[in-house]
Formats: sequence, structure tokens, C-alpha cells
Amino acid sequence: MLKNAKHDCIEILDTTLRDGEQTPGVAFTPAEKLEIARLLLLHVKVDRLEVASARVSEGEQEAVRNMMKWAEHRELVPQLEILGFVDGGRSIQWIRDAGGRVLNLLLKGSERHCRGQLKKSLSRHCDEALHDIELAEKSGLEVNVYLEDWSGGVQENFGAVHALVSALVQTSVRRIMLADTLGLLSPEETGRYTDWMTTSFPEVHFDFHCHNDYGLALANSLAAVRSGIAGIHTTVNGLGERAGNLPLAQFAVAINDLTDRKVRIAEKELQRASEMVQSISGKRLPGNAPIVGRDVYTQTCGVHADGDRKGALYVNRLLPERFGRVRDYALGKLAGKASVDQNLKELDLPDDLDPEVRQRVLLEIVRLGDKKKAVTAADLPFILAGVLHTPLQPRIKVSGMEMTAKLHALPKATVELEFDGAKVKASAAGDGSYDAFVKALRKCLRQFQLSMPKLLDYQVRIPPGGRTDAIVETTITWALGGGRTLITAGVDSDQLAAAIQSTEKMLNLTIGKE
Repeated sequence: MLKNAKHDCIEILDTTLRDGEQTPGVAFTPAEKLEIARLLLLHVKVDRLEVASARVSEGEQEAVRNMMKWAEHRELVPQLEILGFVDGGRSIQWIRDAGGRVLNLLLKGSERHCRGQLKKSLSRHCDEALHDIELAEKSGLEVNVYLEDWSGGVQENFGAVHALVSALVQTSVRRIMLADTLGLLSPEETGRYTDWMTTSFPEVHFDFHCHNDYGLALANSLAAVRSGIAGIHTTVNGLGERAGNLPLAQFAVAINDLTDRKVRIAEKELQRASEMVQSISGKRLPGNAPIVGRDVYTQTCGVHADGDRKGALYVNRLLPERFGRVRDYALGKLAGKASVDQNLKELDLPDDLDPEVRQRVLLEIVRLGDKKKAVTAADLPFILAGVLHTPLQPRIKVSGMEMTAKLHALPKATVELEFDGAKVKASAAGDGSYDAFVKALRKCLRQFQLSMPKLLDYQVRIPPGGRTDAIVETTITWALGGGRTLITAGVDSDQLAAAIQSTEKMLNLTIGKE
């Protein structure tokens, strides 16, 4: 077995592609699995990936085959692992047929689960597992072993768990993976129980696999590391059953900043991984999710903006540039003069406004915030124009738009665009009304030798109540490069019209700045 030396680097196994699929409503296609695996291995630099469960479906086996073929040319196959079961060798055959080389064998780690689910004693289950481990070794597979409900097993009878591990260490098993399957443990318990394991078996490489039912996955994993655990299991964005698993980004950054250990993760790629998995899974993160959330590098309080301007007084080690992001200063009823100045500077607008003008701009922002209206940096030129009573004349305008939609047919949009007085027209079909509009718009822009930034996020907010004529607010986030983004919003009773407003604002703020 691999020695459990106190490594400087903690090994990360990411199980987004296996345990992450246990998130309700999440299922990855073979192509999606390959795309995520490529990003995590080549760019994020995750040490190991658990990519599937054996014997699930033909589609799952196809996905594994595709990943193995891709990995073989890059000598990455040993880093792809597959969950298998104590089933007399059927999982082993499934994995071999898919081209896999690493079996993560699932054993019961508690007497309660063993008797309640398998109707067997833990010792008999262990004997059957030893037989499958021998079969796997003869088949040329490397074997790691999960102890499912290990946390419950240690709590009820540490002696039985000790006996099970004592039998496993006599085999060729490479790693033993201790699972807090039900998210039972506190950090104190995790530290105590993992210390029992690493002290009893100092030569063994132990992984720790935990769930986040009490929101303690990060704290528990840090406690496990401090007790000598050599590997930790994560998922991107904390996907997983119930409350999910340990989020990769949180753990990687916390280990680097809060302990004397490190991980090999490329921190600048964490944001890209988070956004890709959000897009593919359909599971959107809350804005305040640590490290990768939409809002975590945004200062809302005007006092904080003022302190940052005078001396970076509200800055910690989690600098946005570290993760390919930039700091933003929100506009709303809590904004201050410094918040306004920071946003004017970001938009290349004069930030040396007359104090009276600045105060009137701030009062208008606060007034809009009081009415729960979203105010973004993109609104500042319009607010400033209103305060100065100098109507803003946009250089670019959607002067006409016609949409055709039929059942069982792609929507088609015809857009008329006006730029500095000149007009052009173009048509396009798309997967939805807004997609058709954007494709037609891009054709128009090309006629002016212009382009538009990439859309990063599209959100629609409709007040509760279910009215079909409700006012819709459409907020779109655009990528400007260098980690910078622009957020624009439009409001209308028609969702598409609100989206067009938002897009038109973006065009007028980015023309000539691509």
C-alpha cells in the first residue's frame, strides 16, 4: 500500500462526474463528461477523477470509453477511476471492457449498513470483497477501497472497522477511502476518528470523502488533513446527493491559505470550471458562494468602497485577480460617493464630477435602490445624463425588430440596426427568440465592422403572482476580457423587449472598446 507520509501536497480526487451526478436533475452526456474531464485534468490540474459508476448503463460505459481513449494518448488513464461493487467480478469486467484501469471498490464500512442492506455480517462481506480484490489484481486493475458509512461504523464499533482495515492492508489495495456518507460528523469528531485511523495504520494512504449535510464539509476536511489524511474528495460547485459534497474551489483555496499543506490546483482555472459545470448541469450557484460566486468580489457598502480607495482597507488574501476576476463596487441604496467614482472610472467616464453633481447622481441611485430597482454601472451614463439634463444620444440603436415564431419551427428574427445614422438589416433563425435576435444582430454589426462581447449569464426576474402581463427585468452579464464583466439590465412587460434593451445598453457602452 502507498505510505501515508505527511505530504506537503494533499491529493484531490474530484468526483463531479460520479457523485455529482447524484444531484437531483443532473445527468451528463458522454460528450459533456469528456469536456469536464479535459478541463479538470489539463487546466485545473486535479490529481484524480472519479468518472463513473460501473454497470449503470450503456451510455455510461460509452462515456467511460471516450474518456479512456482521450486519456490514453496523454498518459492520463491511471488518473481516471471508476466506482465498482462487490459483485463477484461483474464490475471488474465492466471496467475492463470500458478501458479503465482503476477500480474504486465500494465496501460497507459499518455493521449497521452491512446487516441492514446486505443481510450479511461485516466479516462475511469483507471475505467477499477480498475475493473481488484478488480478481481485480489478476485482471490488471489497481484497486482503491471505499468504506461506505465509515463514520457511522467508527461511532458504533471501532473494533469492527479496525478489523476490516487490518484485512485490507494485507492486500494490494492502494488507498482506503473513509466516507462520511451521511454527513454525520462534526470537525471535532472528524479529527478524532481520522486520527485513530492514521495512528493505527501509519503506512496506509487514507482519503476522506464527506457530505455537506450540516454545512461542515470544508471544516471536516480541514480537520481530516490535520490528522494526516493524504487525499480529499471534492466536486465542482459542491454537487452531490442531498446537500452535496465538498466544493473543490473552497477546499483548494482554504488548504493553500489556512494550513501548512498545499494542493496542485491551478486557482485561476477554478472560475472556468465552476461556470462550465453550472452551464452543463443547470444548477446555478448562489451569488455569495465562496471563491466562485457572482457577488464575492463585489463591495456593496459605500464605506468599504471609500476604504478601498484610500488604502485597500477592506481587502483580504482572496484577491479577485488571483482567480481571474476583478473587484466591483455595487450601486444601490447603500452606495456612497466612492462607489460612484469607482464605477465612473471603470467606464472611462470622468470621476472628477462637481460635488453637487456627484451628490445628485448618488441621490438618484439611492432613490432607485429604495424602489428595489437594479442599478448597474451600465446605468450610470443615463443617470448622469438625466441629472445634467443632457439627454444621452446613443450611437447605436435597434430601430426595428420583427420576430416570427411557429410551432415545431425555429424562431426567425429580422433586425434593423442604426449606427451613427446609417441603417442595416439582417435576418437569422435561432434556438429561441433571443438567440435568433442575437444572431441577426451579429450579422448587422459585421456590416459595420463591429462585434459584441460574449454573453456570460442571462437572468430573468418576474415578480411573484403569476400575472402574464407582469413587468420583467432581464439582466445580462457580458465578458469584456481581462476578467472584467459588464452587467446590463432592461425592464419591460415583454421578456424579449427587456433583453433587447439590456443588449442595446451594452452596445452603446462597448462600441469602440472591443
